[in-house]
Amino acid sequence: MNDTFRPELIRTPPDTAWSLVRLSVGDAVHYPELWAGDVAVVGGGSAGSAAAVMAARHGAKTLLIESGGFFGGTAAGVLDTMYGFFPAGSEERIVGGIGWEVADALLRDGQAVLRGNTYGAGTGVTYEPEALKLEWDRQLLAAGVTPLLHSRMSAVIMDGSTVCGVIVLTRRGPFRITARRVVDATGDADVAWAAGSSLEMPEEKRRVQPLTTTFRVGGVGEPAKTPEIHRLMAEADASGEYRLPRLEGSAHYTVLPGVYHTNMTRVAGIDPTNPWAMTAAEIEGRSQATEYARFLRDKVPGYEESYLLATSVWIGTRETRRLLGEYVLRKEDVLGARQFDDAIALCGAPVEDHDGGAGTIWQYVGTNGEGGPTGKSYGIPYRCLLPVETEGLIVAGRCLSATHDAHASARSIAQCLSYGQAAGTAAALSVSADVRLRDLDRNALRAALVADGVIL
Repeated sequence: MNDTFRPELIRTPPDTAWSLVRLSVGDAVHYPELWAGDVAVVGGGSAGSAAAVMAARHGAKTLLIESGGFFGGTAAGVLDTMYGFFPAGSEERIVGGIGWEVADALLRDGQAVLRGNTYGAGTGVTYEPEALKLEWDRQLLAAGVTPLLHSRMSAVIMDGSTVCGVIVLTRRGPFRITARRVVDATGDADVAWAAGSSLEMPEEKRRVQPLTTTFRVGGVGEPAKTPEIHRLMAEADASGEYRLPRLEGSAHYTVLPGVYHTNMTRVAGIDPTNPWAMTAAEIEGRSQATEYARFLRDKVPGYEESYLLATSVWIGTRETRRLLGEYVLRKEDVLGARQFDDAIALCGAPVEDHDGGAGTIWQYVGTNGEGGPTGKSYGIPYRCLLPVETEGLIVAGRCLSATHDAHASARSIAQCLSYGQAAGTAAALSVSADVRLRDLDRNALRAALVADGVIL
């Protein structure tokens, strides 16, 4: 029995109060200016990187701000597979644009492969994360984006209800960034939250999907199939010799010989915006990863000589704050495969709700909640990226405006890339046309997206 886990690690101090940091233009001038331009993108994950590339390609002077040391976010630091390019049940690709440019570059370089999903979630692109980091470096620099790493947003600059910049905290202290448009690609809606936009917030009465620390194991031979691993998991957990909170999940091959990537751990009941809770979650996630690796080595054929290579750079977060935008995407829209006149992306990913129990809820597009993969898709309205009360700001990524259930489908990496492309393009076009983001001609935006390879 594993005796290294201490349950008290997951206990945290009382919830930390919300701490809004909002500065007027007049107050912000007391900070030295680091950059000024057309579009500032906050958050360098999939959505943010895509937004920055496309804003720059459309002629905007663009800055990309990232708190870490690389671009690509969760896709580069936690995962090794991007889902959402293909709908569940079909091999007809529904996502193009910059997202597919990046995926295709990895495939052509031998740094990625197409791989089916155990649960019928659609074909994924499994890649080497280090190659993805390098590809984003190439894309951003080629587009003329100004990259800014190791810099975290600490405040938003407001002129009335209009976002006109942010304060970033660097290793040389805080600096002022001013921009005509700001893209919130933080994942946690940090900019929208600080600006006072309406949000669905994590709290005790609202479900938030659990977190997962992924890990990689080396030395894997010819492994057992997923159903057999699940059966052995249930047996091991029932024996009392292992602590396995999730009795499913996956371990799949990578582009590296003998190396398998896992998505097995589950840390539930955590508000990822609470710093104490997230500290505990990181510690608990690594503890679970070690335990699952021990189970694989002890009990699963093909893993007898395996060893833990690495845990994810940070624990994977599926859901935190979500925008309450001009339109809130609903579960009925997803399951009914609804299309919209202002759609800026397509999604065919199933509702994948990890829900906090030992299993996962799967519901497929176009089934009204009953049945398996259909190959159908639905549209994501431009309105899901627009705050109701705030000007000068557009969101991109998993903080889009959607209910908990709809978000469980719409959060896939390929879709986040699409939201980023739409947000960056809209920001640049609105600057050049000198119109508000909400007043931008939606047909002109859609035409620009299609011209850049987006499938609508």
